[in-house]
Amino acid sequence: MRLQDELEIPPQINIVPMIDVIFAILTFFIMSTLFLTRSQGLPVNLPKAATAQTERPAQVTVTIDKSGQIFLDRQSISLEQLENSVRQKVQPQQQMMVVLNADEGVNHGQVVAVMDKVRRVEGAKLAIATQKP
Repeated sequence: MRLQDELEIPPQINIVPMIDVIFAILTFFIMSTLFLTRSQGLPVNLPKAATAQTERPAQVTVTIDKSGQIFLDRQSISLEQLENSVRQKVQPQQQMMVVLNADEGVNHGQVVAVMDKVRRVEGAKLAIATQKP
């Protein structure tokens, strides 16, 4: 009779430990995303404006492939035409970011020549693209 009473107890699944694990994982992800944001200023309460717009500087990409060919926004261009072409893309009273993508096998002198041409353009800021090892 005792054996029969024990068999009639319905099986139960305890989900409390599973809920604890899910909340611990959720807490981990929330805390880790808080540390991924970069704050470059002091924390302040900014005023709100309905007409506010985010401003990103215009960007142009200059690429030098392994063979030494120069491209301005995926269009082939010569070194002599580079300065005038970049100057035409710069809007008055606006900063423009020129990103230089140079293959690591390119001659150092050619990269410096391209940088020199870009630096002559007023209003253009130069950035060199790299890759993390």
